[in-house]
Amino acid sequence: MKKYWLGFVLVIVLSFAVLSFIGVKIYQQAPPLPSAVVSTDGSTVFSGDDIQEGQNVWQAMGGMEVGSIWGHGSYVAPDWTADWLHREAMFILNKWSQTQFSTGYEKLNDENKAALKARLTDMMRHNTYNPNTGVIYVDPVRAEAIQSNIEHYSDVFSKGRAEYAIPKNAQSDPVKLRKLSAFFFWSSWAA
Repeated sequence: MKKYWLGFVLVIVLSFAVLSFIGVKIYQQAPPLPSAVVSTDGSTVFSGDDIQEGQNVWQAMGGMEVGSIWGHGSYVAPDWTADWLHREAMFILNKWSQTQFSTGYEKLNDENKAALKARLTDMMRHNTYNPNTGVIYVDPVRAEAIQSNIEHYSDVFSKGRAEYAIPKNAQSDPVKLRKLSAFFFWSSWAA
């Protein structure tokens, strides 16, 4: 009988040792929380406090019961990280397409679409986070896309959307909606 208790204690100790080790590694490799998100033209897009307070808004609304972040949560509404990235990318592609070709992105030929996609990929994958200052720098076109997304999500959470399973007035405070968008931006940037 003593042998079984010893085995049980050994399993428990090893399990907690593995969990502790993994917990420390996760904490050490967590994405940084920036002190600010700043456009390269000098305007501040979000502060670090906006992002943290946006996470609090998200949690107060039910968080993972109202869609998911990084694929973790309910699937009643979309994954807000992926939705943000898609909307930001499409805004930028359409903006560049209008500037370069005077037409929408979807109307371009495959060669021009591929060129713009490659440019977008380079811009989005380039890490502009400065670990010394804690600032993420974004191109002005990204700042415009971020503003467009803020307007979209403010509309979704204040007016409601059946396709997102979001009821009317899920969040109606414009300050909280901006901060919620800051959290969605950060989750997409970290992804």
